Amino acid sequence: MRHVIALECPAVAISQDEREFFAALGARVARLRKDANITQVQLAETLGVSQQTINAYETGSRRIPVSALPTLAKVLGTGLEELLGESTAATKKRGPAPKLQQHMERISQLPKPRQRMVMEMLEAVLAQPSR
Repeated sequence: MRHVIALECPAVAISQDEREFFAALGARVARLRKDANITQVQLAETLGVSQQTINAYETGSRRIPVSALPTLAKVLGTGLEELLGESTAATKKRGPAPKLQQHMERISQLPKPRQRMVMEMLEAVLAQPSR
């Protein structure tokens, strides 16, 4: 006769601080995702998880694996510091704003004639005297 022993992993209790951290992290992920015009489905495909998992991350009901954070930051066009809520004024002043950086990356993906058209429009706007 064979006996099957069911092993249960005890639920790991997390502190209220940790609960609040994951809720805040999820809210930042949701905000950054929306700012980048990325859907939950698109983000899920990039991370190799379901849309429901992304929703759970964003609501703070599920922890985001540490191994996913670098990819998540890159996809959302931000640094790990900002993603984790650690950004300082000095960190924010480094480099272009994430939204501008995302636009530049999208422009670089366009065919060369369209890139030239965008550059001409930008140059025309920048050449106008500021008010």
